[in-house]
Amino acid sequence: MPQVPIIMPQLGESIAEAKIIRLNIAMGDSVVADQEIIEVETNKAMMGVTTLCGGTVTEIRAEEGVEYAVGSLLGILEATEEEISRTGAPTIGEQAEPELLDEGEEGEEGNLHFRQTEQSYEEPKLVEPSVRGLPVPAGMKGAHYISPRMRARMDELGLREADISAIAGSGAGGRVTVEDLEQFLEYISDWPDSAASPMRLAVADAMRRSWSRPLASVGLPVVLDPVLEHRSRQNPKPGLTLYVLRAFAIALSEQPATAGFLIGEKVVHPRAYDIGIAVQVEDGVVVPVLRNVDQLRVPELAEEYGQLVRKARNRKLTPEQAQGGIATVTNFGTFGLKWGTPIPLPNETLILGLAAGIKQPRWSEEVGAFVPVTETEICLTFDHRVVDGGGAGLLLQRIGTLLQAPEKL
Repeated sequence: MPQVPIIMPQLGESIAEAKIIRLNIAMGDSVVADQEIIEVETNKAMMGVTTLCGGTVTEIRAEEGVEYAVGSLLGILEATEEEISRTGAPTIGEQAEPELLDEGEEGEEGNLHFRQTEQSYEEPKLVEPSVRGLPVPAGMKGAHYISPRMRARMDELGLREADISAIAGSGAGGRVTVEDLEQFLEYISDWPDSAASPMRLAVADAMRRSWSRPLASVGLPVVLDPVLEHRSRQNPKPGLTLYVLRAFAIALSEQPATAGFLIGEKVVHPRAYDIGIAVQVEDGVVVPVLRNVDQLRVPELAEEYGQLVRKARNRKLTPEQAQGGIATVTNFGTFGLKWGTPIPLPNETLILGLAAGIKQPRWSEEVGAFVPVTETEICLTFDHRVVDGGGAGLLLQRIGTLLQAPEKL
């Protein structure tokens, strides 16, 4: 009977590997087409590997708890000729390979189709973490120039420049030598450690890439009482973050240059105001994206917002639900924090942080006395290559103004 491969699929843009969390099949099991047979974890979500056709499981090459690269052979099915013909599933020795056609009119995307090519499937590829963090003892100098020999040793160990910044260099000008590195590794060899999760490695990589830009932060105090009063009259009550998200999108749509990103000598402006929401999960943060936030009112956004947050916390977001945002909102006030400097994702210029609401006195010209108000700080971190402090300040002021009229959001 023909043999059909079970391969690790491409589970999303820029995802190169995934960890096997659970095998839902055993040798000899019968399966149907599109049945979820393996549960995997990427650096963004929990996802499923499904069958290309129906058949019988004759071989399982994957192991739970192990990471495999995209394209790895995870197992084999035996299927009938009729099932192969019905589903078009490739057999061992064939692989469906995408080919982009340029048949569309100018300005349109080409059509994606598949052609069959003879190719052997590879054995499962185990994936080693590309980042290994090191504990950072206090009182040490930073690293400077890295020699080719040192760079080669770092590549062997899977280390980045940030990982060796804790090492005091003994070379010329404070340069960290291979000997310094080996001595440091020996020094920490008996320290307690733990394996970094795919989520933690993804966050580390994103923050390194984000920090390659000149980032700056500004903040503005905003009275929350109008929003809190409006929210109390709604059923169900929208989350406070939704009001801020909506005000942010409107302000960006009015000042689109602030949401652009720099590519060479051009500032590319957004074509849609899709805003992400930072959601805390175990060992990291995921950012589901709400689409066209500037065009939808808070009640219209509430249901989708709730669904995305639930999916994010359960690590069930699809790749489409977690990419394509132009900015992010993060509510770190839920942790009681009064101020913060959040870092935007590498593909975004802006991130807006919402601090905790604090009851405090504010002078009222109307009554000529201090009155109690609930006040928060909204904090904007931005790519200073694209936005200046004045532009960031104007954007924050507009957000603050919009929050004083929540019935219009």
